[in-house]
Amino acid sequence: MSRFLLSIIVMFFSLLPSQVDAQELNCKVKIIHSQIQGTNTSVFKTLETALNEFMNNRTWTDLQFKEAERIDCTMNITIKQYKQDENTFMGECLFQLNRPVFNSNYNTTVFSMRDNNFNFNYVEYDPLEFNLTNMNNELTALMAYYAYLFIGLDLDTFSPLGGTDVLSIVEQIVNNAQTFGSAGWKAFSDDRNRHAIINDYVESSMETYRQMQYKYHRQGLDEMWNNVDRGRTAITESIEMLQEAHNNKSLSQLPAIFSDYKRDEIVNVYKEHGTANEKEKVYNILSNLNPSQNKYWDNIKK
Repeated sequence: MSRFLLSIIVMFFSLLPSQVDAQELNCKVKIIHSQIQGTNTSVFKTLETALNEFMNNRTWTDLQFKEAERIDCTMNITIKQYKQDENTFMGECLFQLNRPVFNSNYNTTVFSMRDNNFNFNYVEYDPLEFNLTNMNNELTALMAYYAYLFIGLDLDTFSPLGGTDVLSIVEQIVNNAQTFGSAGWKAFSDDRNRHAIINDYVESSMETYRQMQYKYHRQGLDEMWNNVDRGRTAITESIEMLQEAHNNKSLSQLPAIFSDYKRDEIVNVYKEHGTANEKEKVYNILSNLNPSQNKYWDNIKK
């Protein structure tokens, strides 16, 4: 059964994922520790292996995924400080969620950003466990946050608001993580931290943004193999929805983030293609939302 069909079925999620063959993620986790000198490097390799197993060898929801349907994502974690005597790691994580475009060899980026406060404690060889109702390990809370975020955002691209139930779990993780006191979890301390991202996704005023994800990917990119003009029309409509989402919540960073990681893709959709009206409309919206990329948006009008 495809993710599109799965996402419209009523979903019941277990708080403690069971170990059965229905894993959702194909996540490649990489630990980059070149900035750390004069210490035993085995802990970084052990950590990398443990995190890959944690993300990929467990089931996070009750949804059934075939091997080919597993969600592709990457997490490149750069360790900037490591205190061996305290088992503390401080760093950042560049993450990316990808999605295949129907009937093509092309993968599109669904979400990509840098988490600048990826800080945690880890003792080498300690088992990694996660319990939503009793979160006492910041590392597994971090990884679970992204696991559920990746699944929820992916489902949103296959059906309208399809990831709602999963994203509500992400919100619970953030709420429960306030006890950690770390900057990445704190409310209103950063408009791009983990709290801000999920808060915007689940806020009712940003529902148009989530609907835009379906319009752009399912009715736009996926349709282009069948009818290029119809697919591009849907993408144009999704860009208009992006403007509407910005109007609904001007302080949200999601529309600007979207235009950052979709920049080259959007330009390629319109460069030397589409009507003058489409080009002008899309250019005006994007140059208003993200003027820092205007040298790229200029290519849309060519």
